[in-house]
Amino acid sequence: MIKLNENYLKLQDSYLFSTIAKKVSEFQEKNPNKRVIKLGIGDVTLPIAPTIIENIKKSADEMSKKETFKGYGPEQGYDFLREKIVQFDYKTRKIEIEKDEIFVSDGAKCDTANIQELFSVDNIVAITDPVYPVYLDTNVMAGRSGNFNKETGKFDKIVYMKVCAENDFKPEIPKEKVDLIYLCFPNNPTGTVLNKIELKKWVDYAKENKAIILFDSAYEGFIVEDNVPHSIYEIEGAKEVAIEFRSFSKTAGFTGLRCAYTVVPKELKIDGISLNKLWNRRQTTKFNGVSYIIQKAAEAVYTEEGQKQIKQNIEYYRENARIIREGLISAGYTVYGGVNAPYIWLKVPNNMKSWEFFDELLSKANVVGTPGSGFGPSGEGYFRLTAFGNREDTIEAIQRIKKLK
Repeated sequence: MIKLNENYLKLQDSYLFSTIAKKVSEFQEKNPNKRVIKLGIGDVTLPIAPTIIENIKKSADEMSKKETFKGYGPEQGYDFLREKIVQFDYKTRKIEIEKDEIFVSDGAKCDTANIQELFSVDNIVAITDPVYPVYLDTNVMAGRSGNFNKETGKFDKIVYMKVCAENDFKPEIPKEKVDLIYLCFPNNPTGTVLNKIELKKWVDYAKENKAIILFDSAYEGFIVEDNVPHSIYEIEGAKEVAIEFRSFSKTAGFTGLRCAYTVVPKELKIDGISLNKLWNRRQTTKFNGVSYIIQKAAEAVYTEEGQKQIKQNIEYYRENARIIREGLISAGYTVYGGVNAPYIWLKVPNNMKSWEFFDELLSKANVVGTPGSGFGPSGEGYFRLTAFGNREDTIEAIQRIKKLK
């Protein structure tokens, strides 16, 4: 008799953002005349930069001609893109990364989920709390989580590293030994960061304990402060203990185009076995690569005009973040993030629960955000807003929220 992977039964009935979408849909069905402003899901709203679109058109035209048609491409990514990544994202920061340490993919979400396939289910996983749900859920699916404790809201085999106002939203080094450490900075959902000194502590811990850091750097394009690292490889020794994930989704607006990459350094080994080779084996088996057209689009990001245009878009979202952050502070809210990241993390007023505040915001202000508790038990009492909306909606949403105070 066929059996289920019963680890799936340990998950919440639906993914966080699916629950939000259902609630919003039900509200709109009952209130068709009310305009809902969505500052919940971190999807971009500005169109793709013109230079990128031009490359898409040119490469699409290539596909119509026999002499330039492309079929299956290399699973690791085309050299023209991998070389640009090495040059612009790493060498300009004096980081030595080689082309064959770059693996182009269709999303950092996929890679941060799939990377855990390389590791034994016996490994102890550490995540921040609150956390991007994919890190936790995919390890639950794989069987690393143990049982769920309804009283604590936690799985008993996962090590939760609490981040809160009391520790300035900076996770503390675990007292126990862990094997896999998920870090995301600039952080989703809190919008906070680690500086180089703070990140070095994690690299040192990983080296001392033979652990591996899975470093999600999807929002590095929003960093404005000089002492905040864009890459974990800015820290000496990190290539021996860290895998880095990057994405074009938020920096270049590729949420609909789908392109990202993962860096697996050759120095990174377990018992003398190269993780670079294992990840290459995994990708060549399970992944047929990102389409030529999309990789040509990503290549355009690194042109002089492409850089100028995507930076204009990032500045647009940064200004949205400033509007949200300063607007909420002026209204008396306690707010975090929103400086080096496109997310604003606010303390829910009047000791309300996160989902209670979600319902009040939706029903009274017709504004959608993301309940902090959806990111973990320590997210209870907090709420995330995104800066990826359009400017007019962002301004109006903050005006509506102010009226609730």
